[in-house]
Amino acid sequence: MDKQKRTKPSWMRGGKSTSLQYELVPSFTLCPVWMHLPDEGLSGDDDVNAMLCGSNLWKIRPGWHAARLYRLESDGMTVWYESQAKKARSKQIFSVLHIESVREGHQSEGLQKYGRRFPETCCFTIAFKGRRKNLDLAASSEKEALNWVQGLQKLMKRAEAMSQREKLVHWIWDYLRQADRDGDEKMTFQEVKDMLKMINIDLNDIYAYNLFKACDRSNTNTLEDHEIEEFCTKLMHRPEVEEIFHHYSGEDRVLSAEELQEFLQAQGEDATLERAKELIQKYELNETAKQHDLMMMEGFMMYLLSDDGDIFNQKHRMAYQDMTQPLCHYFISSSHNTYLTNHQLVGESSTESYIRVFMEGCRCVELDCWEGPSGEPVIYHGHTLTSKILFKDVVTTIRDYAFKNSPYPVILSLENHCGLEQQVKMANHLREILGDMLVTKPLPGADTARLPSPEALKGKFLLKGKKLNNRKSVEEEEGKPRMDTAKELSDLVVYCQTVEYRGQPGNVCEMSSFSEDKVRRLIKDSGINLVRYNARQLSRIYPDGLRANSSNYCPQEMWNAGCQLVALNFQTPGYTMDLNRGRFQDNGLCGYVLKPEFLRKEDSYFNPDSPSKEPKLLFVKVISAQQLPKLNKEKPNSIVDPFVRVEIHGVGKKKEKETKYILNNGFNPYWNEILQLEVQVPELALVRFVVEDYDKTSSNDFVGQYTLPFLSLKQGYRHVHLLSKDGASLSPATLFVQIRIEDL
Repeated sequence: MDKQKRTKPSWMRGGKSTSLQYELVPSFTLCPVWMHLPDEGLSGDDDVNAMLCGSNLWKIRPGWHAARLYRLESDGMTVWYESQAKKARSKQIFSVLHIESVREGHQSEGLQKYGRRFPETCCFTIAFKGRRKNLDLAASSEKEALNWVQGLQKLMKRAEAMSQREKLVHWIWDYLRQADRDGDEKMTFQEVKDMLKMINIDLNDIYAYNLFKACDRSNTNTLEDHEIEEFCTKLMHRPEVEEIFHHYSGEDRVLSAEELQEFLQAQGEDATLERAKELIQKYELNETAKQHDLMMMEGFMMYLLSDDGDIFNQKHRMAYQDMTQPLCHYFISSSHNTYLTNHQLVGESSTESYIRVFMEGCRCVELDCWEGPSGEPVIYHGHTLTSKILFKDVVTTIRDYAFKNSPYPVILSLENHCGLEQQVKMANHLREILGDMLVTKPLPGADTARLPSPEALKGKFLLKGKKLNNRKSVEEEEGKPRMDTAKELSDLVVYCQTVEYRGQPGNVCEMSSFSEDKVRRLIKDSGINLVRYNARQLSRIYPDGLRANSSNYCPQEMWNAGCQLVALNFQTPGYTMDLNRGRFQDNGLCGYVLKPEFLRKEDSYFNPDSPSKEPKLLFVKVISAQQLPKLNKEKPNSIVDPFVRVEIHGVGKKKEKETKYILNNGFNPYWNEILQLEVQVPELALVRFVVEDYDKTSSNDFVGQYTLPFLSLKQGYRHVHLLSKDGASLSPATLFVQIRIEDL
């Protein structure tokens, strides 16, 4: 675009200084660093004010309960509690950002079992993202409980709307508060050094001191108020972003709408001038600039850190795919041994595990049913020391939480080890608890030659199990004794009737289950036949029975063959669950992802063992990282030496490339390295970004990761928002990359 034709006001061109130019000087303002709750309609809120004053709440755990003082910090984002044990304060803090939900009354397994002595109106549960245990609490009055429930919900809503910049401000504020050990709201040089180690950066003492003195404008050997703000602003300077900004803005260092449009087009976006103006109005912080459709450096940074600048295509954050095709045409998020919290031999069984997997978009859960006392069937891992939970409690929990995050059908994978009498009890519970939500007969007017669609089954439960009079019905697991099936239970099985795999297409309502080893052999020996089977009928894959520690297999090779219900142990973090989360964050995290067309054709010739699809080349320039988490908080002098690995998981062997490591810098490491990877079948591939801490003498430590479908990648300059090992946000930790895709 010709610089002469850009429509900047005359006072923004040339070298003359004006008052308006002065107002538009870009800066990264932290707000007052010792900040308090912003006035966004919450600072005068009665619920929030009650939390700021603090409350004595009963913390309830199995076998005990104890009073604790809980209080909201003045940032409006952090809750801390006072423990009688006087443990390290940092261990008694949690952020509003880490809360999944707040439940009123006895709506958790913990309160239902151990909180009955407290009135239900005084009780509430804080459920966290990731694998952190629930916090079950009881207040002294209904009003106090309501203050906390409503207050937390308001703060969660506010936190959800926070920009990445606001999260960064909160993050740096928290470390400043921790480093200010005497609480005088001033920072000595030693306190500044302590803070630098907390935020994962080992600055040279001379450089750090010079930076400190440059900001100590009052010459008091301490930093306070705007001096602290200036220090943090200098520390968070992003020269790599400034370089990009200056390339497009030119000498006046301000982006016009036309220049922003030029940048967006270079990003690979079909951007109009109206779209550029829309982004300016959305992200620019300076009102004068907004009035003239101009974007400053800080607004540009805000854009790059936002959802619009994210590496994941935001159009894929909603259910955008065709949901009217047969169930077998979708990958379906599936859990194995859903009831377990960890180990398969001695772990705890919990209804909370079902709630957690539903929050992650799971649409197929397992119920491992055994004979229980007093005629009530129970769920646990049979012949082990895992704890037992009532079948009816699990079904009630499933009813209450299955459709909170997704409206599409849930498959109940029944592994039945009960006698006929308790099977009848199971059938009665399913009918009475699930009611009309349970599919007990074929949908009226449905095509019997194909399975119904997720759209047609919205809000419905499908039971997977044995059907009487079916050919060679089998149990879920091999090697267990067969038992008769009660007619009452059989009558509830409609579209997911378990049968042995015969290698040929059968009734569309029949499905087969395979161990991970068996399906690998099938893929190798007759991959095309398995693809064709999965284009017409459902299949479920489950982990090997020897995985006593609830470890997982890699699901990618099963997806490559079109298998829909690739069941994993959701309770076990690791790269396999990273892949599962990456696969199913597509299509709005609804639990159903439409398979590629070549996996939906009943006459397909696609062979997952030797594909012939057109490959792509992926170029990833790993530029920098920001605010990586500190791994060993017990050792203040321990700083990460980060490097980045980019992995391609798809058809064929995993491909990966990695950068060099950066010594002692987890705050703002800079690589600027280009990694080139081949992607064989783009429609099935997942891209995984991994950050690890390099170690010469032992295995590298995991820092963070992010996984997404190759087809959800956005090209251009993008931020990658990193996740922890259990899938929780590591905000504000990010990678800054540039993505380019070419035909091979």
